[in-house]
Amino acid sequence: MSHSSKRTTITAAINRALRLPVLLRLYDKTAHFLFPLLRRLISKSIRFMDSILFYNEDDDLYSTPFDHSFLPPSFSDPGESIFLVPFRWWKEAVCGGGVVDGASGVGGVLYNATVQLNVAGKYRDNDDDDFIGVFGDSEVLVAMSRQEESGISGEEADSGGEGDLALVSEWMFFSALKWHYDMKDVESLLREEGSGYDLFSSQIRLSYVRETRQLVIKISQKDNEVGFAKARSIFCAKCGALQVWDFSGQTNQLFVADNKSYMDSGQSDEEILLELQIYGLSSTIRDEERGNDDMAVEQCWVDEPSSSSSPRMNGSLDKVNLFARVPPPFAFNSGFYGPGALGLTGLYNLGNTCFMNSAIQCLVHTPKLVDYFLGNFRKDLNYENPLGMNGKLAIAFGDLLRKLWTPGATPVSPRMFKSTISSFAPRFSGYNQHDSQEFLSFLLDGLHEDLNRVKMKPYIETKDDDSRPDEEVADEYWKNHLCRNDSVIVDLCQGQYRSMLVCPVCKKLSTTFDPFMYLSLPLPSSTLRKMTLTVLSCDGTTLPHPVVITVPDDGTFKDLVMALGEACSLRHNETFLIAEIFNNSILRVLEDPDDSLGLIRDNDQLVAYILPTEMDGSPLVVFMHQQEEKSFIHSSPSFKKFGIPLVTRISDFSKGSEIHKEFLKLLNPFILPVEESLNDASRKRAHEDEELEDTVPDGAANSNNETENDLDAHCSFEYYVENGKSHSNWSKIEMDEPVPIPIPKLNQQIDMIVSWPEKSIQEYDTSILSMLPEVYRTTFTSKWNQDSISLYKCVDAFLKEEPLGPDDMWYCPNCKEHRQAIKKLDLWRLPDILVIHLKRFSYTRFFKNKLEAFVDFPIDDFDLSNYVIPKNNMSCHRYKLYAVSNHYGGLGGGHYTAFAKHGLDRWFEFDDGRVFPVTEEQIKTQAAYVLFYKRI
Repeated sequence: MSHSSKRTTITAAINRALRLPVLLRLYDKTAHFLFPLLRRLISKSIRFMDSILFYNEDDDLYSTPFDHSFLPPSFSDPGESIFLVPFRWWKEAVCGGGVVDGASGVGGVLYNATVQLNVAGKYRDNDDDDFIGVFGDSEVLVAMSRQEESGISGEEADSGGEGDLALVSEWMFFSALKWHYDMKDVESLLREEGSGYDLFSSQIRLSYVRETRQLVIKISQKDNEVGFAKARSIFCAKCGALQVWDFSGQTNQLFVADNKSYMDSGQSDEEILLELQIYGLSSTIRDEERGNDDMAVEQCWVDEPSSSSSPRMNGSLDKVNLFARVPPPFAFNSGFYGPGALGLTGLYNLGNTCFMNSAIQCLVHTPKLVDYFLGNFRKDLNYENPLGMNGKLAIAFGDLLRKLWTPGATPVSPRMFKSTISSFAPRFSGYNQHDSQEFLSFLLDGLHEDLNRVKMKPYIETKDDDSRPDEEVADEYWKNHLCRNDSVIVDLCQGQYRSMLVCPVCKKLSTTFDPFMYLSLPLPSSTLRKMTLTVLSCDGTTLPHPVVITVPDDGTFKDLVMALGEACSLRHNETFLIAEIFNNSILRVLEDPDDSLGLIRDNDQLVAYILPTEMDGSPLVVFMHQQEEKSFIHSSPSFKKFGIPLVTRISDFSKGSEIHKEFLKLLNPFILPVEESLNDASRKRAHEDEELEDTVPDGAANSNNETENDLDAHCSFEYYVENGKSHSNWSKIEMDEPVPIPIPKLNQQIDMIVSWPEKSIQEYDTSILSMLPEVYRTTFTSKWNQDSISLYKCVDAFLKEEPLGPDDMWYCPNCKEHRQAIKKLDLWRLPDILVIHLKRFSYTRFFKNKLEAFVDFPIDDFDLSNYVIPKNNMSCHRYKLYAVSNHYGGLGGGHYTAFAKHGLDRWFEFDDGRVFPVTEEQIKTQAAYVLFYKRI
């Protein structure tokens, strides 16, 4: 470099430094802070002067807070978000019939828009235009001028440009999205990973300029730290004019023809903060560029707009959003199946909320219900219905459904939905487990009342059905029902059945036609119950063995004894003593023949002792076993009970040796073979005993025979009479002394404790004593190990004729008394969506039980034509399965999942937050609890 050029550069630098020495340093450090502060201060000052000089009493009408009742009827619900989509994409859905709201066409307003990009402000030297520093905030400004109102209807659709945009409301967006999803190759959508299907949100500031009557949208980098680069790339894709169509109706309020319009009030230049959802617009920005927006220098139009057309972007930053709520940002990250997948989104478990997640996943995959809630369901909200929930439940469910059908959504937390449910149904508050069918019933009833199109329910008096045809009466009942109940739930899920009651005395027939939301079908297996008992003979001849019997589910103890007697071939001189065992002791003896079998739970352990009838009346002796338990903590020995108690009847208590003989007799089947019971030491001792026997004199042998009882008396077993739980109250039994008990009474039960030495435990098979099965063991296999139950048999059981219960008597109008009438149900009218509840859970006064029977339900063709009474009905009565709510496990400790058939004609399992494909063969399990069918 020459000396002259160096001097010129140095001189220019000195001149610039002398010109603005302090201000430049201030720019470097405080530009981002000072300029927004100055703008806000000037804006408030102007508004203050405006209010003093141009005050008008009429301005109070438009003052903050904003009165929503002033908005024109076309204004959308404030809860609806606004979406910006390609016009072509939107027009395809409208012309294809994907956006339907009861109108022949969809009207919109056309705007001509100009876009400019203001990059971060630059300080330049006036002499040589050298770059000095950067200050301010980069922003995209879109100025829109209203042109005309037009519409899109079929082939007469307006032809928009390739780059034209459309503003649509939330329900319009989701309806169009669902139409495109159904029309296109969904398999390719699942593999789609381009930004063309990207959905993201952007914070915009909206203002109205009175001078130019323009609507101005500002997208600033400060408000969008993450998505500004993407939004800038979309709006600045090409230079020049842009056409924006507004079909949401959100901008109408800003262009009221009257001079005293909403925007001509004191709020005309206020900026409105709004969250705009942007979908389907190509973005060319690279990921590495998204963090380098601060020093952006490229511009599509001009660096500074002219004063004549420049919109004034002043105003407060803390105003209320007039257009829509600002929801938390959607989880738009790619889900399990990529950004193109819809509906394959899981629900987080908030704590025992799997019952809720299972029911919700089945509903959000109900085809017509999905289309309804993705559409403009808010038009049907009934805020005045006293039976409803002020529309809150329907809004919460619709919002949750849309989140689950958002492109590429990650698992959703249903916290707000659960909170809404809990506020109207406190039983679902907290984090306890509940029944998914009970929750589903409440949800469907609540949605029906919130969406009931009947605002004022008329009073309708029921007419007598005397001698009128059933068809006429049924139609009248249904018409009266629709006069008071008219909602999408009624349209899809409600049917009608005929109920007939016949008096058993006078034969009076009463027929009614009632609506139903679902069918609760009993399982035919519920009339029988399988029970496992351990049978033990008290004569010391056989080992204990399990016996499985079948008894009536509502039977008595007498039925159990009869079934067990047939299974064991009980002889006439034998009887049963059936006892419940708990903690290796007899908890209770089942004696009353009229006791309900409902008192016996599945996890109980029952033993049936076979006793000779000839000993009836003798005291019943119960031997309970204990052994010393080694402890490294306590020096004193401790004992622990084990095994099944042994039972016998004894009449002689003169000596303890008699007790010992009876006990050894009971133990006889448990003796191990010699080669298994003797270890090396015992074999050596046995060999030594044999050598001694060879040298014993004949007299000694005779003496041994004479004192056999004395040798038995020196056994290693120790016997105690249990007089209480405390060991100190036990009375030890000596072999050559009377048993220390009072005079025995008839049928008296005497509990005795037998202390087992280590040697005896090695000689007897005590493991058999400890094998005690439960009455019924729940299995988790996918298929029932016995004959399956057909779903048609469940329908037969539901429709069969049966008497009413004694607690549900019917008042006969002829007899003038309550009668136990005969009831018969028939299917009369079937809905498009048929929900079937399998009654697996049974509840009685004494116990709760779950039936694990495998129900074989049709998947592709569930034909109910033979069950519907009106044969001249032209409706199809064949159904196809599309969802299943499953319950695994027992009562209080189970888990709910769901199977749902997606639009791909593939099955998926929804296990809370996890979603994964399954085959059709995996759908049928014994966990199926609620079945969802749609009419073919």
